[in-house]
Amino acid sequence: MEVFKLTTTEDLLNVITSRTSVRHYNPEVKISKEELENILETAGKAPSAWNLQHWHFMVFHSDASKERLLPIAYNQKQIVESSAVIAVLGDLEADKKTETVYTPLVDAGFMSKEIMESLAGQINRAYDNPVNARDAAHTNASLAAMQFILTAKAKGYDTCSIGGFDAQKLKEEFAVSDRFVPVMLITIGQAAKPAHKSERLPLNEVTTWL
Repeated sequence: MEVFKLTTTEDLLNVITSRTSVRHYNPEVKISKEELENILETAGKAPSAWNLQHWHFMVFHSDASKERLLPIAYNQKQIVESSAVIAVLGDLEADKKTETVYTPLVDAGFMSKEIMESLAGQINRAYDNPVNARDAAHTNASLAAMQFILTAKAKGYDTCSIGGFDAQKLKEEFAVSDRFVPVMLITIGQAAKPAHKSERLPLNEVTTWL
């Protein structure tokens, strides 16, 4: 088993503990499409149920697209001051990816066809219940969102996850398919000033040992 170097552990913990939600960005700072793609590719390495990768990223990179998004996000200035905004969508029909995800594994000899068919049966039964599909869309897309936030911080960028927006208007304005449910917005850029101090509840208030 590979043992991580101490410096790697320290770097990871520093990224996690130094991350804060930033709401005021330097509007002069731009992030290239290539850099955003790199961060999104790393975000897409997040775990997901059955590896179905229940997420879709809408990238608001241009000034014009962020201006259109602004009223949908209740005119929060961070939308237009940030370098970009990512709308994280959850896939309500991730079960349709089953063959796309597993066939290459079967072809490469990493998985038998029988196992693929067994997994497909599990997935189909789970997705017969729309509540399961919606829960999975939110849960798994949120894992990718957190990975995006941490990757951005590791690369020197600041972020803020936003739940305060009109999901229905987002779908209408940007023609989002009913296949997807908006989960959150994430602004990314360079902080114009440090974020305010925040505290966390004591561990014993959020932990139960059994």
